Amino acid sequence: MPEKDSGDASTAGASPDSPKPHSWVQSVFGAVKTFLLGKDDTATLRESLEAVIEESEAGDRPLARQERSMVLNILNFGELKVADIMVPRADVIAIEASTSLPDLVRIFRDAQHSRLPVYRDTLDNPVGMVHIKDLIGLAVPEAEGAPHPKTMQDIRRDILFVPPSMPVVDLLVKMQATRVHLALVIDEYGGTDGLVSIEDLVEQIVGDIEDEHDTDDVKLIAARKDGEFDASARADLEDVEKTVGFQLVDEEEAEEIDTLAGLVFSLVGRVPQRGEIVRHPAGVEFEVLDADPRRLKRLRVRVTKPKDDAAKLEAADSIGNDPQRKPMAAVDG
Repeated sequence: MPEKDSGDASTAGASPDSPKPHSWVQSVFGAVKTFLLGKDDTATLRESLEAVIEESEAGDRPLARQERSMVLNILNFGELKVADIMVPRADVIAIEASTSLPDLVRIFRDAQHSRLPVYRDTLDNPVGMVHIKDLIGLAVPEAEGAPHPKTMQDIRRDILFVPPSMPVVDLLVKMQATRVHLALVIDEYGGTDGLVSIEDLVEQIVGDIEDEHDTDDVKLIAARKDGEFDASARADLEDVEKTVGFQLVDEEEAEEIDTLAGLVFSLVGRVPQRGEIVRHPAGVEFEVLDADPRRLKRLRVRVTKPKDDAAKLEAADSIGNDPQRKPMAAVDG
């Protein structure tokens, strides 16, 4: 029998009306690829991705929550600037150019990063970066012919310098073109504002990426002796609700909010700073224990109303009946 062409083979054994698995993935990446290659503008990219969402909802295989979240993240990606995602200067781990190689190895061990910027005197005078794989030669005897760095200068690499206003899409393209995956953010006066890695860019689409070194021994939700709770911002919202004993979102909001961080962000419309207290109308306070300009990390959960489940459920369900409403929250800080 003659072989079927690729189109017939891919649909063999399926009815003409059956949905093509993962066709939305092909549509999404096709639109993004066209955009990154400069053959499309932001408006057309948005239209293409919105069409993918509409088609999936109308078809037999609607997007799962994670899939929909990724598509929406791609839509938002085109609107982000470098300043929106950079690691702030205060959190940048960098190396002084005169650091000895043994000390450099120890710094990499403690920092758990693969790339670190190098500066001379102050971080406002950056001179490049160091990649951890360039230190591998230290573990191989010179007699075997392996390159053996003597000083920092022997392994120093170039680093990108970008302004805070640069679109993150442009930075991603620049990193791809130069094969340099670390950039320092430089303000209008030549000072260092922060740092962005290619991982920071990818995380804006797929969410936090944790490797084997990103172990977290801290419980997502830990009870305290005073009856309060310390919770990771990544804690599942259903688990938080079980902990406090009542609902914090209605059914419609539950479709959009998965984590404690998502709830707090929805209450105030931004990432609150460390030390701020966000009050939920149902009678709960969220104190920000740890955060950076891009994300919440850890919060203290405090129930402020008497434990009357019925009253609290009513409060949670009555956070406004207007379909356009947003939960109101008081913020201290």
